[in-house]
Amino acid sequence: MKWTSATWNLSEVRKTFQSASSVGKTFIVLSTSTLALFVLIGLGGVLQSNLMTTSPVSSMKGLAASVTNQFFIDMLGMEVPHLNKDQKKFTFSQHNVFHFAFQFLTDINPSDPKSLVASEVPGMDATQSTVLVRGSATNPSSPIDYYNPDSKDLEQEVLNPLPTASAEPSPTTSAAPSTNPVGQPPKTAGDNIAFIYQTHSNESFLPELKGVTDPDKAYSDKVNIISVGQRLAQNLEKDGIGAVHSETVYPSTVKNFEYPYSYKYSLKTLQDAMSAHQDLNYFFDIHRDSAARNKTTVTIDGKDVAQVYFIIGGKNPNWKQNEEFANKIHQVLEEKHPGVSKGIHAKEASEGNGLYNQNISPNSILIEVGGPYNTLEECYRTTDWLAEAISEVILNAKKVDAPASSPKKS
Repeated sequence: MKWTSATWNLSEVRKTFQSASSVGKTFIVLSTSTLALFVLIGLGGVLQSNLMTTSPVSSMKGLAASVTNQFFIDMLGMEVPHLNKDQKKFTFSQHNVFHFAFQFLTDINPSDPKSLVASEVPGMDATQSTVLVRGSATNPSSPIDYYNPDSKDLEQEVLNPLPTASAEPSPTTSAAPSTNPVGQPPKTAGDNIAFIYQTHSNESFLPELKGVTDPDKAYSDKVNIISVGQRLAQNLEKDGIGAVHSETVYPSTVKNFEYPYSYKYSLKTLQDAMSAHQDLNYFFDIHRDSAARNKTTVTIDGKDVAQVYFIIGGKNPNWKQNEEFANKIHQVLEEKHPGVSKGIHAKEASEGNGLYNQNISPNSILIEVGGPYNTLEECYRTTDWLAEAISEVILNAKKVDAPASSPKKS
């Protein structure tokens, strides 16, 4: 076999470059730079897929899901005359481009001065999340853990009257398991397989609190998110899903309670429940969001309904399994009640707890139902649909896992 070698004559390349005109030199530099850029992008993609798959924030799936339909419409509008009629909402306006560039470079939101402090104080920088799966809601937004006092949404909330409180809030006492008709065993063979708890157990709702109008004070040891968790447990029981519900209010029961350790307290609750009920396989941590009403409410069939977020902890090394479980529930909601789910969001340790005790099971998720301006009645409507979706997912899983029946002997 004859080998042919190829060598670069650097002196000839240098002479050619020096003899080229200024336009030619510019063309050569731009071409080389473009080639190098694409090579670096390709290498970055390979490294990301091979070395950075443990975090949802580094996933291109999160980036793709974060791009809205309006983004692509505005891209077309840059070429198609009269497509962009509202310049104030134009994605590529001077204001929006500056806003994006500043926040991208500094991680500080120019519209939210509090983010400057939040970036330096541990535990406060919890407003950012990565969209893993976007819902079909017409009011897209990300879950937030604290209020922005300068938010235009909240300025409008002050002008709007609070909705009427629920006529009969659900009590916070455990309901007795539903009785199945004679001859019809529970669909899960009577096992307690679902556990429902509330890490931030005193999160409440302004319409249910007399005399309270400040969303930062929407907390109560008596009327709170526990009622929503109980409603979920009751509905699962009706569907034959054995459910255990925790009613622990941590701020009033834990000695020397400290908010940053909330997930440490709820982990103890989880461990106790798993010891007492060996068949537990599904875990739901119920919260409420902290956003304005127009970000947490949708009207369906003439009735206001609280919307839900599914939160995945990016610090969990097996987060993809938890996301897969959440996505099954999300897809059922999207099919039957589009607009209720605002999708699946991931948070890193720098953006929240980052783990949310989801490492205990691939079927462990955090669900945020409504916000401080929602009523319990609005949350109950959502919870009924949520229970329906969860039951469908669990029962389908039971069918898949059920052993095949042996053929009858003739």
